[in-house]
Amino acid sequence: MMNKIPPRDGYGNALLKLAEKNDKFIVLDGDVAKSTRTNWIRDKYPEKFVDIGISEQDMVGTAAGLALSGMVPFATTYCVFLAGRAWDQVRTAVAYGDTNVKLAGAHAGINVGPDGASHQSMEDAALMRVLPNMTVVVPCDAVETEKAILAVADHNGPAFVRFGREAIEVITEEDTPFELGKARLVKDGSDLVIFANGPMVYQAMKAEEELAKEGISVMIADIHTIKPLDEEFIIAAAKKTGAVVTAEDHQKIGALGGAVCECLSENWPTPVIRVGMPDTFGESGKMEELMAKYGLDSAAIVKAAKKALAMKNR
Repeated sequence: MMNKIPPRDGYGNALLKLAEKNDKFIVLDGDVAKSTRTNWIRDKYPEKFVDIGISEQDMVGTAAGLALSGMVPFATTYCVFLAGRAWDQVRTAVAYGDTNVKLAGAHAGINVGPDGASHQSMEDAALMRVLPNMTVVVPCDAVETEKAILAVADHNGPAFVRFGREAIEVITEEDTPFELGKARLVKDGSDLVIFANGPMVYQAMKAEEELAKEGISVMIADIHTIKPLDEEFIIAAAKKTGAVVTAEDHQKIGALGGAVCECLSENWPTPVIRVGMPDTFGESGKMEELMAKYGLDSAAIVKAAKKALAMKNR
């Protein structure tokens, strides 16, 4: 059985490592330190922590000012507030000026379950992806979240990383490769490719096991960086397999699915079936139940894969 760890723990671990080695590093928090694991910094390195309070717009503006003075700020709050409530400040103070601010969106996706639609951030990656200069990263587990945070800290420019609250399967290891802007091949295959990110990478792995029982050879790729997108990898995978499924814990409009469709429609038209939130808001409930209800699980990926294969074989 795979170990389950909340991705936010990966965020906290990365912050501790940055605090040890980077004199310019500082964390800003929107009064949610315990929930986002920034309390780990507050308790051990209080001089590197500032609680801005429930004032997300001020937090982003303050982060931009700190970045302009040479600091490397990580502005942290729930994803729905960071990408939604503070979007104007992100656009104007961070992206427009190509400012070296790191935006950490915790509690992303349907993962927050019982908190309901108001806190289930299903639109954030699309909102951030559309901004010029913004790097957008959606890691698949706690270990990859830690790597993503360390990578964006070294990246000069705005970056947004989204990660969930609840414990999910850890499917990568310390030595698993991670590079911003580069897809990670999880498994090779020839009949179909599944491009996934976030917790949907594990769901893609489960779907592959079911499809393999029917003799279907499936490639799986972890597209943790949706901007900049690894177009070379995506085009090559589409050429090899001729059928594509995308899977994300996000609205299926505007983020990974949209990015892949845009890439392939302009370079190598291929049947693509998107698995994601079906243009609706969520509701309160257990994470696993909500994933099943809204088609964000391995069963939905299997169904999408068969549809894509049918389109390929017309």
